[in-house]
Amino acid sequence: MTVEPNPIEGAPLIQPSSTDHALYESVVAACRSVYDPEIPVNIYDLGLIYTIDINAENEVRVIMSLTAPGCPVAGEMPGWVADAVEPLPGVKQVDVVLIWEPPWGMDMMSDEARLELGFM
Repeated sequence: MTVEPNPIEGAPLIQPSSTDHALYESVVAACRSVYDPEIPVNIYDLGLIYTIDINAENEVRVIMSLTAPGCPVAGEMPGWVADAVEPLPGVKQVDVVLIWEPPWGMDMMSDEARLELGFM
């Protein structure tokens, strides 16, 4: 699977996740264990995890973004996500891809994240 730099017109900007895969919920839980050090909400509920793609060989590809390109932990956070997902039972390999399109926006946060940050 590749991330297209120029999406085809009408195609979704964010690829769908493998929500029907047996490992999906445990990968989501692992992503929820990772926090941006400047924001007291996990990166999954912040909406930074765009896609969790798991193939038949249990290879996991996480496509994510950050709140801003100048984020101080931009170089480290993909590694944190990989470190959280890789030890899960059944996971063969993890690849974390950082993208900037579509840009992250506050509308991508879960209701729980909005509540925690005082936006609700």
